Amino acid sequence: MNAVTVSLEILTAPVLGPDDGDARHGFFTRRGGASSGIFEGLNCGGGSSDQSEIVALNRARASHALGLGPAELITVHQVHSARAVRVDAPPTEPLRADAIVTATPGLAIAVLTADCQPVLFRDAEAGVIAAAHAGWRGALDGILEATVEEMEAAGADRSRIRAAIGPTISQTSYEVGQEFLERFCDDDPENARFFINGADGKYLFDLPGYGLSRLRAAGLAEADWTRHCTYCDPGRFYSYRRATHLGEADYGRLLSAIRL
Repeated sequence: MNAVTVSLEILTAPVLGPDDGDARHGFFTRRGGASSGIFEGLNCGGGSSDQSEIVALNRARASHALGLGPAELITVHQVHSARAVRVDAPPTEPLRADAIVTATPGLAIAVLTADCQPVLFRDAEAGVIAAAHAGWRGALDGILEATVEEMEAAGADRSRIRAAIGPTISQTSYEVGQEFLERFCDDDPENARFFINGADGKYLFDLPGYGLSRLRAAGLAEADWTRHCTYCDPGRFYSYRRATHLGEADYGRLLSAIRL
């Protein structure tokens, strides 16, 4: 995967195609932002306890890096659901959903994460893009498939859609219990392959592996993961689980965005 550094660091995924005019995308790291303390860096989470004016400044920096103004950078109120929404213009009030689809040039759509999977989608021929927030609950409930269906409603063809999973928590850092394992295996016994034994009767869950399996089963042209672990690299990524283990009161949110 490529990293482009100006004042911000933006990871890109070759699977989504070159950013040569038609679309631009990026998985922003925490580097280059204005936040301080436990939020140090590019915290774009309005739901955090960070100063709202600083979060707004960080989002403005990100939108500028995408060649747009802050008003054209669209996010949703994420609720760990399987709901995808289509937008043709900046919404007048917050939308409760976990994926955004658009076919409107001049808009950037984005999701916020801090261990969950940020997934960016593109059908270059149809000019349809999407961004999804896929934690374990949303992925299990079908947010990735719902995103693809909403893209098709906007004119995309799943056989042309390419998707990239950005920085997310990796299996080595994602310890879960028996009940978690059983929830996935009750849904599909084949899901056992995404778990390995951990310490003290716990298991380690492969969230990006699970996400890729759902994307590929949906019939997409191609899907990939950038192979960056949010938990393992505190200098570049925010992590809810790491903040919890450190006893920190809050945590920043990473922005992942794509535009036409």
